[in-house]
Amino acid sequence: MKTELISIGDELLIGQVVNTNAAWLATQLNNFGFSVSRMLTVPDEKSEIIASLDEALQRNDLVIITGGLGPTNDDITKYTLCEYFHSGLVTHQPSLELLKRFFQNRKIELTELNRKQAEVPEKCIPLLNYWGTAPGMCFEKDGKLLYSFPGVPFEMKSLFETYVVPELKKRGKGQAIVHKTILTQGIGESFLADKIKSWEDSLPSYIHLAYLPQPGIVRLRLTAIGASESELAAEIENLVEKLILLAGEWVYGFDEDTLESVIGELLKSKNKTVATAESCTGGAIAKQITSVSGSSEYFKGGVVAYANEVKTSLLSVNEETLKTYGAVSEQTVTEMALGVKKLLQTDFAVATSGIAGPDGGTEEKPVGTVWIAVASLQGVETKQFAFGDNRERNVQRALISALHLLKKQIEKKY
Repeated sequence: MKTELISIGDELLIGQVVNTNAAWLATQLNNFGFSVSRMLTVPDEKSEIIASLDEALQRNDLVIITGGLGPTNDDITKYTLCEYFHSGLVTHQPSLELLKRFFQNRKIELTELNRKQAEVPEKCIPLLNYWGTAPGMCFEKDGKLLYSFPGVPFEMKSLFETYVVPELKKRGKGQAIVHKTILTQGIGESFLADKIKSWEDSLPSYIHLAYLPQPGIVRLRLTAIGASESELAAEIENLVEKLILLAGEWVYGFDEDTLESVIGELLKSKNKTVATAESCTGGAIAKQITSVSGSSEYFKGGVVAYANEVKTSLLSVNEETLKTYGAVSEQTVTEMALGVKKLLQTDFAVATSGIAGPDGGTEEKPVGTVWIAVASLQGVETKQFAFGDNRERNVQRALISALHLLKKQIEKKY
């Protein structure tokens, strides 16, 4: 069953609201084996909505619309659907009763404008909305289904799960679709592509590879489409094993894993602790580590040592080190890591110092220069990076690189 998603709303097109509905719906449909052929966003304009409906219903078996069902004049989806399906409006009594209870429970007057939300096209199947004020609608045309839902995410999700999921199950499962995401760090997209070229070239036609880069990380997503979910899953796992032989040193997890969650599991399994000493990352590493539930078991604390006097007074960085080598140096970041490790009595410590930009760079140390150190029971490992001239990206890439370096140190067998 081919499907298309149409999101309606000027607020989506001007970037005022992020369209999370389409992403959520696509995930759900994929889980049921139905492929999404297109996602379209259109303004609150009748002609644009009608044109999108014409195209979508010609090409697809299932169309889901979200948005434009509110009570105000700019919400025109319902009236446009009336025109499209040559239908008049009728009051759906069960929806009206829900509306009355909704407003009564909140001790709010039910105005005539809100009452009109219970009106639906007479040619639709009204879908009771127990989670909001605007009912959903279902139309059938030439054996094809069109659903219209409110744009409020909570309402849309509840309506989809209540009304669409049973219909998908009734119409039978589509093709099996299996996704597997391999998460890598420490290697650029093009370099990774070179490393795994022979593996990628050997992929069968029904398994596709997508590169999904973001600052500091490259995700590899495998998508297999076929008749048997179990057979596809087994084939995907076999391919992943072969990929690990080529690029395993850069792989840190799969699917929904995060570097911070992987690090947490490693530390807990080894009964070890960690602390942070941050300059250019400004506490971002500590924030990321502590975003994991239960991180208090292994994270003792951190020091944001932005000023040199904090580096010397709290982290025991030698003033001569700062004078001779500067704050952004291997020597300074080494002493920062050792200092916070001693201060907080941990097994591991990670430290960062760099020039995030856009100011502060020199010919010798341009903007984007970052030093990272990880101290462990066996000493200190350091690494220099040259990230670029964008401050936000530099902090993000330093954060990811520091976590990756920390993970590698924890993994070592001492």
